Amino acid sequence: MIDLHLRQICLVAPRLAPVVSDIAAIMGLDVCYRDPHVGKYGLENALLPVGPILLEVVAPIRDGTAAGRFLEKSGGRGGYMAILTCKDPDSRAARANAMGVRTANVIDHPPYHGVQLHPRDCRAAFIELNHTAGSDDLLGPYPPAGPDWTRAIRSDVTRALTEVALQSPEPASLAAHWGRILDLAPATRADGVQQLTLPNARIRVEPGERELMSGLTFLVADAARVADAARARGYRMSHDRFEIAGVTFTLTA
Repeated sequence: MIDLHLRQICLVAPRLAPVVSDIAAIMGLDVCYRDPHVGKYGLENALLPVGPILLEVVAPIRDGTAAGRFLEKSGGRGGYMAILTCKDPDSRAARANAMGVRTANVIDHPPYHGVQLHPRDCRAAFIELNHTAGSDDLLGPYPPAGPDWTRAIRSDVTRALTEVALQSPEPASLAAHWGRILDLAPATRADGVQQLTLPNARIRVEPGERELMSGLTFLVADAARVADAARARGYRMSHDRFEIAGVTFTLTA
C-alpha cells in the first residue's frame, strides 16, 4: 500500500479576488478556511475542498515574498505547490535531501508537521510532504484547512480532483525525478504520456516549453453546466478546459 496521498494543491494569484470567487462559482465549491498562519510569509489565502483534496489559492500582501517572486518569474503561469500527506515526512525529505533536493522550509504546528522541498531542485513546482498526528483519515482533522473544513465539501457540481498535470521539455526526465523524490515508479500510458499514480490522484507529465505545473483535471457532474458557468464569468472555454490562476482546469464527466 502506498503511504502517500495528494492532500492539497496550491495556486498563486496577484490577488485573491476575483479568482477565489470565480473558482467557487464555476466549480460549485465553498471556501472552508482562510489560514492566518500564512500571514508570516506575506500571504493571504483561501482553501476550497474538492472531496478530501484541498484547492488553495494564495496571494502576496507585501513585497518580497516567495510567491510574489514566483509570479514575476513565471509571468503568472503555473501552479505553485503540490502537497502530499504521508506517515513520516522527515524520512521522505531526508531521502530527497540525499538526492540533492534541498529542504526549503519546515512547518511545525503540532499536530501538523510539513516539510517543503526547494522548487528549483524539485523542478516544475514546490513539493510539500506533511503529516497530522493522529489523523490518518483523509477526511479527518487537517489544521491548514481549519477546524470544520469537511462541512464545506460539496459534490453536486465537482465530484473530485483526479489529476495534476506537469509539463517539461523532457517529460520522461521530470517524471523520473518526481518519481525518485516521491518513491513512485513512473509509467508510460498508451498515449505515450508519463504518469505517476497515487491512491487518490494521478500526476501526468507531458511535453511543454518549460517546466511547470500546468493543469488540474476535475471529475464533474455536468461538464456543459460548468463550461457555461465559466463563460458567464468571462473565461474562454477551449473544448473541455479553461485557464484560471495560471493553470488549465480540464473537465471530465
